[in-house]
Amino acid sequence: MGTLLGLGLFGLLLAAIIWWLPVILILRSDKTHGGEKLVWVLLIFFFSWFSWILYALLAPVSAREV
Repeated sequence: MGTLLGLGLFGLLLAAIIWWLPVILILRSDKTHGGEKLVWVLLIFFFSWFSWILYALLAPVSAREV
């Protein structure tokens, strides 16, 4: 039994995990906190993987307070 584009259930689960991977990585990261982390996650939803690459290169955007 095939589903979307001939993919089986395993294929759809794998695609979902790959799509959610950047969000999970950002939420577990210690690079950012609070509102900045929320902004990065929202960027992932609107611009997908490109935002995660920017997160890996640029985060944290602001200096942390000691």
